[in-house]
Formats: sequence, structure tokens, C-alpha cells
Amino acid sequence: FFTTILAVTFNGGVIIGSDSRASIGGSYVSSKTINKLIQVHDRIFCCIAGSLADAQAVTKAAKFQISFHSIQMESPPLVKAAASVLKELCYNNKEELQAGFITAGWDRKKGPQVYTVALGGMLLSQPFTIGGSGSTYIYGYADAKYKPDMSKEECLQFAKNALALAMGRDNVSGGVAHLVVITEEGVEHVVIPGDKLPKFHDE
Repeated sequence: FFTTILAVTFNGGVIIGSDSRASIGGSYVSSKTINKLIQVHDRIFCCIAGSLADAQAVTKAAKFQISFHSIQMESPPLVKAAASVLKELCYNNKEELQAGFITAGWDRKKGPQVYTVALGGMLLSQPFTIGGSGSTYIYGYADAKYKPDMSKEECLQFAKNALALAMGRDNVSGGVAHLVVITEEGVEHVVIPGDKLPKFHDE
């Protein structure tokens, strides 16, 4: 099971991020080096939550469907279309699967977008979202500090601070922070080692 994931829109783009740990049963860290950010198309990524096996199976099927859809339409897929593919897979198999997703990306129609696909297949559009066990410690921070139309630098700092706070409090969140910045120009990967994350007064 996965720990802290998030996605945030800013003026001209979106940032999706996570820590690098996976846990079993909420107490045992089974992997310290997992990258939860999966590229499903050129400017669309998703963060996986829930069961690792289920999430990997769904993203594998979704990548195929989204690529096929793009070929049929002869244009890059919309972010909402990619999120809808994930939603359909989760909803149609809700009795067997324990997988949820944050989908984020940029398209020509609506620009930067964030969608949450909850366990069971509910689809929500939000300007930012957080998930996983570490998110319970940072809802107050996220609600207080998020503002619409942030600059890229402000948004990166928001994401770094949120992940650092979650990783500091949650016993199964930690490792490195993986961030992906998605804009019209393209995709930028940012990896921040644990010792380079922002420090707070309790550490």
C-alpha cells in the first residue's frame, strides 16, 4: 500500500508528487525506493494508491487504452479522458480491486488539470488533492497554504513542504520526494533526497 501522494495546479501547469515508500498493513515498509508516478501519456501522469499489484495492473491496461484512443482521435488525449479510462477500469472491477489514482496533466483544451479517481471508481476534478496515509497529517497545511494561480516556484515549494511534513509525521512515509512538473512546454522530473527536503521546527 502507498503512503503520501499529491497533485497541485499552478499558473500554466501542474505538479504531481510522492514519497518513495510502500507499506504493508500500515506499519511495515516493504519498499523504500518505489516511484509512484506513472506516465500514461506525453503530458499525463498518475499517482497510484492502494494495492500495488492492483494499481500496476490498472495502469498497464489504461496506458494501452489511452494510446489506442490517441491513435483513433489522431491527437493527444485529454487529461479528463485519461482519468475517465482509469475510472472505468476501477468501477467495472470495484469488487476485485483496491486501487485509487490521482491523475494530473496538461492539454490544449483545459490546460493544467487534476483528477482524483477514488477507490470504487468515483471521479473528482480538483485544483489540488492529497492522498495516502501521510495525507492525514497535512490537510491543515494544504488548506491553509494552497492558493489559485501560484507560480511554478511557489507551487514547487508548496509540494516540497507538504511532502516533507507528511514524511516527518507518518511512520511509513519517507525516502526521497519524486516530483513531475507538467506544462505546455513538456515534462520535468525533480528528485529531492530526504536530507535536502525542507526542515521544520520539530525535526
